[in-house]
Amino acid sequence: MANYRIAWLPGDGIGKDVMEATRPVLDAVGLDAEYLHGDIGWEFWCAEGDALPQRTIELLQRVDAALFGAITSKPVRDAEAELVPPLRGKGLVYRSPIVRMRQLFELYVCLRPCKAYRGNPLNYKEGIDLVVFRENTEDLYSGVEFRPVPEEVHATLARFAPTFAPFQRHTGSDLAISCKVNTRQGSERIARAAFEYARAHGRSKVTIIHKANVVRASEGLFLETCRQVAKDYPEIQCDDANVDAICMWLLKNPMNYQVLVATNMFGDIVSDLCAQMVGGLGFGCSGNIGDQLAVFEPTHGSAPKYAGQYKANPIATILAAKMMLEWLGEAEKAAAVEGAVAEVIAEGKVRTYDMGGSASTLDMGRAIAAKL
Repeated sequence: MANYRIAWLPGDGIGKDVMEATRPVLDAVGLDAEYLHGDIGWEFWCAEGDALPQRTIELLQRVDAALFGAITSKPVRDAEAELVPPLRGKGLVYRSPIVRMRQLFELYVCLRPCKAYRGNPLNYKEGIDLVVFRENTEDLYSGVEFRPVPEEVHATLARFAPTFAPFQRHTGSDLAISCKVNTRQGSERIARAAFEYARAHGRSKVTIIHKANVVRASEGLFLETCRQVAKDYPEIQCDDANVDAICMWLLKNPMNYQVLVATNMFGDIVSDLCAQMVGGLGFGCSGNIGDQLAVFEPTHGSAPKYAGQYKANPIATILAAKMMLEWLGEAEKAAAVEGAVAEVIAEGKVRTYDMGGSASTLDMGRAIAAKL
């Protein structure tokens, strides 16, 4: 019997390609695992009205970890138009499967390492080594949204904001509201995860990213809570910056930062900026981590027009698999995978099209596996 049960979730588009390239790497490093396929993605939305079927949720309840490729997401009206005819007009609403997984399984930490590997022609600067902690279950991605806005919601908001003109001029379908929901518990646990990581990995500084000067209630609560948590880690320097300012300072002085912690949407944006500085989304790996389950993925989308062409860079997915190995406690195997990735990048013999080469997705996967 295998030591681990891994949910294998290729998803859509290039998700299938990069996952196919990652499996030989896991086999080469000798992970003793049973890989269990899970149905997820656009084809299941179109055919069943559910991009994350109940059978896949049940699968995730009985595995040690999951590796996820990519999914296609579209606006609500476009999504309904692609349902099979019998499901149209039934009130089905598309929701991102990855967002649902994060909320269903309390995967409250989104961990995104951004490291510049030596020899990568896409590096913004050599030596960048940043880690972003993004709160993963709350904020503007909470899914609490209204369009059209119910009359009772509109009336309440208009009463609390009598000088906000849109509430006085618009009602119903002319008004759209997305709620930014942050809690003290959510803020505390992502902040503590960031500081614990810094302590465990010998990092001396944590930077809190926020917009508390304008979004005073929700971002103010986040900043206040993070500062309180920082007091428990006196050996770690803590500073903070507005989200717009940090984007500027990261580009100017990326070496001044080590661990960044942010609310959901700001963490999403800043982590993509950091990923671009170390090669782009072909190098952006991510872990959605809870207390009982973790789902690892590349941060790129499904790029449907490239599906099956094996052009995409699989390194992000392979590094996500490396993160999964760390989560499983397989530190030596994780280090071996990262070492193999670093060696292939440094040699420069095998490069996908984004790196200026002609190697296929599978070529890159095989090259990294061969180093193991």
